[in-house]
Amino acid sequence: MATIITDQAVGLSETFSKLKKQGKVALITYITAGDPDLSTTAEALKVLDACGSDIIELGVPYSDPLADGPVIQAASTRSLARGTNFDKIISMLKDVIPRLSCPIALFSYYNPILKRGVEKFMITVRDAGIHGLVVPDVPLEETEILRKEATKYNLELVLLTTPTTPTARMKAIAKASEGFLYLVSSVGVTGARASVSNHVQSLLTDVKKATNKPVAVGFGISKPEHVKQVAGWGADGVIVGSAMVRILGEAKSPEEGLKELESFTKSLKAAL
Repeated sequence: MATIITDQAVGLSETFSKLKKQGKVALITYITAGDPDLSTTAEALKVLDACGSDIIELGVPYSDPLADGPVIQAASTRSLARGTNFDKIISMLKDVIPRLSCPIALFSYYNPILKRGVEKFMITVRDAGIHGLVVPDVPLEETEILRKEATKYNLELVLLTTPTTPTARMKAIAKASEGFLYLVSSVGVTGARASVSNHVQSLLTDVKKATNKPVAVGFGISKPEHVKQVAGWGADGVIVGSAMVRILGEAKSPEEGLKELESFTKSLKAAL
């Protein structure tokens, strides 16, 4: 099968603008790089793109992932045990990104960024064709250097707000966030949940009053009905992570995992 090189994907903000004009909500999918292995990750990125993901978040495995629940923690552990590292992920992305039609946002904790040096990290990421960056463990007060370097290299730094964030602080986070504002739907770590709290609806209303930027809801969204519900509440995007990671991590074989990932992504897209 001939390799298809797609048109260069547009950035995160532009993706949301485009979808808004079409009256659509963004499907943002998340997987952990290197679980079960990097060649499967490369295929999974193509599957997610082909099945209608508007943005893909790719998690860089880390040994102490504070914001992640057991599913993503386990995926990170397996990935690191297989020898996945940042350089190998970048090398894989340089090959895959030209074949994708949607932008990639890299999900990384702050320590690996600091270890490489913020500017060096940003240059490497930009050169690989990545459009955005999500760094979940950096408080707003410490994002200044990150934001400055990200802007310099045309990368959109997405910031997170939670159900316990005071209004004034939420407004400051929204103002500083680029691409979209990541609204964490529940207190605690990531992970699939049986239902999405109705509290998210009022949270969304409050956040929407505070910013004109797109708001995407994540943490705990794992079924087509969740996606439909959150979109109905006025979210500009829905983020599905642990459910995707579980499919790839628990499949009997990579081929089976990719097949299941395909039908699951299609079901989420259909719900939107």
